[in-house]
Amino acid sequence: MRYVLAWSLLGLTGCARYDDFALPEAKLSTNPAFRWQSHREPVLARSAGWDRVDALNPSVVQAPNGRLLNFYSGFDGNTWHTGLATSRDGVSWTQEGKVLSPSPGTWEGTYIAANGSAKLTNGVFSYWYQAGPTGQTRIGLARSPDGRTWRKEPNPVLDLGPRGAWDEVSIGDPDVIEVSGIYYLYYLGQDRARRQRLGVARSTDGTTWTKLRANPILELGEVGRFDERGLGEPAVWRQNGYWMLYTGRDKGEVRRMGLAYSRDGVTWRKLNGPVIEGEQSWNAKVVCDPSVLWDGSKLRVWFGGGDVAHPAERINGQIGYGELIPVLR
Repeated sequence: MRYVLAWSLLGLTGCARYDDFALPEAKLSTNPAFRWQSHREPVLARSAGWDRVDALNPSVVQAPNGRLLNFYSGFDGNTWHTGLATSRDGVSWTQEGKVLSPSPGTWEGTYIAANGSAKLTNGVFSYWYQAGPTGQTRIGLARSPDGRTWRKEPNPVLDLGPRGAWDEVSIGDPDVIEVSGIYYLYYLGQDRARRQRLGVARSTDGTTWTKLRANPILELGEVGRFDERGLGEPAVWRQNGYWMLYTGRDKGEVRRMGLAYSRDGVTWRKLNGPVIEGEQSWNAKVVCDPSVLWDGSKLRVWFGGGDVAHPAERINGQIGYGELIPVLR
């Protein structure tokens, strides 16, 4: 992930549709609990090229042949791009290069086209990504038949909120799930007070979105909590209820991941634990950017990590792998 850093945009207005909605209700299992275990070393490291400064924000998709495709973000010191890596087991990855970059001269600018959420539907990849100048990003959409050649929508598909809204300054970190033929996009929003919280929008086609009128759906943690400074990078899945793995920032800009759960995908409750933090030197200060796949017995998690405490970039970012295993109690 990259947390968006605010500029003064008090005169900016946004245009979006709003409605009251919820996801189809899903029964929660009783006394939910998980155990976390992770690989000691990164599974995808920086290269010497376009991702030489940071390699973060994995978005892992499973193809029908079982192959895993990872659309991840790389930073070269000036620009964030999206690249592709492939794997059979989710641990050993082959980096196949840069596949998406910002389009200069458009609303995207030159800073970022990354931090995305990929889905494969009927043989077509859709990728919702963060783009725009630093501190005023929006959400774009690109589609591809092969994960390598992309066609972008000409305009943002999710824009900023109106003046005074919780997401008036910047939005990013999209995560898209599909439930009963409807798409739901969870995202970070930032207001003029630089508070970063989480909201949701829905769509029937992945292009035209309606924001929840009651956003935000997840607030900052209390003073002293791991998420007291900001929230971001939601990863949502449905398994005996709705679950969210998200990133929290503390007052020292150390980042960790926490869990929340919901019956309807709108009203969320934070789980007391585990709080997932860096356990090795390479991710000692940052654990962030989860991408998840449920395999029937456990949650497979690919995540970003770094050894520099910073809300955005230059953290020596690399991608790790772990598992959240349900615990009966």
